Amino acid sequence: MSYSSSSKFPLLMPLMVACLIMAASGSNFHNDFDITWGDGRGKIVNNGEVLTLSLDKQSGSGFQSKNEYLFGKIDMQLKLVPGNSAGTVTAYYLSSKGTTWDEIDFEFLGNLSGDPYILHTNVFSQGKGNREQQFYLWFDPTTDFHTYSILWNPERIIFSVDDTPIREFKNMESIGVPFPKNQPMRIYSSLWNADDWATRGGLVKTDWTQAPFTASYRNFNADACVWSNGASSCKSNAPSSSTSTNNAWLSQEMDSAKQQRLQWVQQNYMIYNYCTDAKRFPQGLPSECKMS
Repeated sequence: MSYSSSSKFPLLMPLMVACLIMAASGSNFHNDFDITWGDGRGKIVNNGEVLTLSLDKQSGSGFQSKNEYLFGKIDMQLKLVPGNSAGTVTAYYLSSKGTTWDEIDFEFLGNLSGDPYILHTNVFSQGKGNREQQFYLWFDPTTDFHTYSILWNPERIIFSVDDTPIREFKNMESIGVPFPKNQPMRIYSSLWNADDWATRGGLVKTDWTQAPFTASYRNFNADACVWSNGASSCKSNAPSSSTSTNNAWLSQEMDSAKQQRLQWVQQNYMIYNYCTDAKRFPQGLPSECKMS
């Protein structure tokens, strides 16, 4: 499969342009993130406007947010490892700590030059994951920056790419499905070697003659509730309409246009959905799958 043009879905182009304009203000990575490992392979450059992670045969690299969040709308622009990226994984995710952690994952699985990346998504709640959905993208994510977003509120998690939703995970605690809502999470990202599984199940290994492999980040934005000293920066009884407007994402859901775009992505670009993998769940599909 090769990358297709957006002509199949004309609404996408103005959406992408609008999203790029919206994110143009950006932020300073020095203020928001710490590079946590990689022995100098992670760098904040351009006066804090760009962060880069690199991978070579000795080590990958990673960073994490200074803040913890309990709900938010998180946007980041990424430009992925170009060329032959087989064996590499660029992970960008939210996660809490502990043995019953919560986690919301974007993982970008590298591939041979000319083949499309696989975008791997997962949701963990109380230490349990196994909720993978995988997609191809409708563009080459290595030639320019694109915006990858996580909307996380008490009712749903929505994964979006350039403001186009690709996946929704709803709160279905009413039927016994745990939902991430009590544990604050940090933002993490890492670039690492996973050639034992990442590309064609580990058949294609990392070509170290192509190293160093580099992914770039810019225009981070978090409309989010910062968790600090056991308390949230968001007030549940907002005193003013402006505060309520600023926190509109806390009750946001998809309108009919967004639902239509979600269906378009899932019909045309989804390549794996745990909810249709009956062989994997011989005792029956997970409860949430029966509700969708």
